[in-house]
Amino acid sequence: RQFLVLTSDCLFDPTVLLVLGMQEIHADQEMIGKISAAGQVMRCSASLDVLFLLDGSYSIGKGSFERSKQFAGKLCDALDIRPDRVRVGMVQFSSTPHLEFPLDLYLTKQEVKDRIKRTVFRGGSTETGRALKYVLRKGFPGGRNSSVPEVLIIISDGKSQGSTAMPAMQVKERHITVFAVGIKFPRWEELHVLASEPTDQHVFFAGDADDAANGLYSTLTGSVCSATAPGCRVESHPCERRTLETVKELAGNYVCWKGSKQPNAVRASLCPFYRWKRVVIKHPSRCFRTSCPEPCDSQPCQNGGTCVPEGLNKYHCLCPVGYGGDIHCAPKLSLECGVDLLFLMDSSAGVTLEGFLRYKAFLKRFLQAAMGQDSPMNVGVAQYDNSVRIPIGVGQHKDAFSFMKSIDALNFSGGGTLTGRALRYVAQHGFRSTPVFADVQDDLPRVVVLLTDSKSQDPVSEAAKYARDRGLFLIGVGSSFVRAELAEVTGDPKQTVVYSDPQDLFNRIPELQRRICSVDSPEGCQAQSLDLAFAVDASAGVGLENFLRLRDFVKSSRLHFSINRDVTQVALVVYGSRPHTLFALDTHTSSSALLQAIDQAPFLGDSASAGSALLHIYGDVMTVQKGARPGVNKVVVVLTNGGGMEDAAAPAQQLRDNGILVFVVVIGDAQRDTLLRVAESPNYLVHVSSYEDLQYYQDLIMERICEEAKIPVNLCKPNPCMNQGVCILLGPGGYRCECYGWEGPHCESRVPRGDSPRSAVLPPHSHVQRSSAGLRHFSRVPQHTKRH
Repeated sequence: RQFLVLTSDCLFDPTVLLVLGMQEIHADQEMIGKISAAGQVMRCSASLDVLFLLDGSYSIGKGSFERSKQFAGKLCDALDIRPDRVRVGMVQFSSTPHLEFPLDLYLTKQEVKDRIKRTVFRGGSTETGRALKYVLRKGFPGGRNSSVPEVLIIISDGKSQGSTAMPAMQVKERHITVFAVGIKFPRWEELHVLASEPTDQHVFFAGDADDAANGLYSTLTGSVCSATAPGCRVESHPCERRTLETVKELAGNYVCWKGSKQPNAVRASLCPFYRWKRVVIKHPSRCFRTSCPEPCDSQPCQNGGTCVPEGLNKYHCLCPVGYGGDIHCAPKLSLECGVDLLFLMDSSAGVTLEGFLRYKAFLKRFLQAAMGQDSPMNVGVAQYDNSVRIPIGVGQHKDAFSFMKSIDALNFSGGGTLTGRALRYVAQHGFRSTPVFADVQDDLPRVVVLLTDSKSQDPVSEAAKYARDRGLFLIGVGSSFVRAELAEVTGDPKQTVVYSDPQDLFNRIPELQRRICSVDSPEGCQAQSLDLAFAVDASAGVGLENFLRLRDFVKSSRLHFSINRDVTQVALVVYGSRPHTLFALDTHTSSSALLQAIDQAPFLGDSASAGSALLHIYGDVMTVQKGARPGVNKVVVVLTNGGGMEDAAAPAQQLRDNGILVFVVVIGDAQRDTLLRVAESPNYLVHVSSYEDLQYYQDLIMERICEEAKIPVNLCKPNPCMNQGVCILLGPGGYRCECYGWEGPHCESRVPRGDSPRSAVLPPHSHVQRSSAGLRHFSRVPQHTKRH
């Protein structure tokens, strides 16, 4: 008796097998991206009859058959399917061919794709030769009798159970263009026999539909399809087609036992042992694909921005922090204020070499964003440890390029951290290195930006006071580790810029720019007209102690505004499950009266509903009856812990639709997605980690509100005139209502019989505008209602 042992060398992961049965183009990644993008947009528009021949045999299997259907649908996207252009039909074959639908049955692309999806797997043996004979006998069912070019697309694994060479040759002799598309683990040799010449341009792999669509279009362009788009061209690339084959291999001769002629006897012998192996067969070839120029080829993104293509015609730029002033990453917040600016950079051992290099990178990024050709500022750099040096004097460089080369030359020293001594030194010597500007030096504010992440080894309080007394405006930039010391240096927590981690340092560039330029306009919004409403969360989720902090925030915020009926009006709403108006916009006309009124705000202590508070502000606060003024920007600031915001998105949008900005300040952990729906844009959402840190964000929040207050308004948007009155602008100074059958400032009174219609001229902030009944809501100019 003889035993034959069959072994396998390895186990195969099916996901690995899928990778092996493939076609791979050897080109750089950029070219692959261009091929893929072109494949998604190319369309063959010509008079053409296309017949799909789908392998529905058991060797394909139901799963691969579904992929074949999906691939056929993808190829339909590359065809301009119309009655007078491309027509499509389908035959499924296995043991016998079966007509799924003729070419003249479905005449739109969607109809064809829907019918392909409904095709049912039949199963059977793989009789590709019989299917080709069916085409030879029947032609293209529903076709146009060879009056237009005919294209046969065979989708198969190429493992036919009969010969295909003769019928394939006969099909091609009838001038039918044959494309062979491999599915699953194709036998590429047979697919080459089926395909038209040159086979490199007529054989594809169904695993990459976009690439195959590109290949189909590239080949047909030379014969029937319209020419390629301008700038696009067909190129050849080396490619490799792989498949898996099972081969029998001799493992060796091993001892076995055989019978003998003698009864009841066996004898030892050597027997051959075999094993079956899966091997990868590689077919080097050439692939012809259309590549088109991408919009990113011209490198449109400036200042280190990354270009991301969106198809063949569109792109967007991912801009570094401080850029994004336009779609090409222009500086977003260039320093237009005139200052003498000195960066005082810590290069002691406390910040380490890594931290020092990070500061250099930060300075270069800042200069790229802030230093334009006509910038009115003068910038210098000092560095310190035990001693102080000023390697780049204030005003020494007037262009960013030469400045950055000087920054690259700065060296790390690594001594002790004597911040106090450094502050006193720059107060005495920091602004003396620019004698050429001596005649105007006194006219420019002097700003020192301290960059440090290590605590000083000498006292800083007296030295900082000495610097401030000499007219220096001090700004501190550092991590939360030195927050208290930075506040001691600047004398004002609002003049500190604190970052949470090393990367976050670069995110603080816009904030630092605003801090530097605030020295030129310390009064903030003092001259800007604004209707401002605070909505303060007084629910149990906030708690009494934290509610008092929110109330203090509102109290100190009033100092940024000139409180009166002609400039800034403030309203206060506290809310829990229901909102309560503490005072309306026109209730208090002085800062002192406002302060006393804010102190009366009660803690409610129930559940929170920010949505009801915003609806209340829309209907009962931002109205002319409660003091809202036409032609004045309007802002609502929501102070919350993030609870009860689920119902706030729709009311917030209602406010924005009426030209009222909604600014959300959230303290603690909260769902960012929910908050973004309320604020609409990250520009109007401020996330503060704790109530104790809220004071450090007040300056930033107020500055953003002040920016809104500077936006020009259209007094006639929306129409303030009632009863079909027409609003007519009178330049920037006011408007008038043209009334028909009505009279009054806003056409609110019916004209007695016999009187003629009248119109009233209104200045922008007149008392009659505030008191007119019926006029409720107001808007900014439409193009400013949605800024990001």
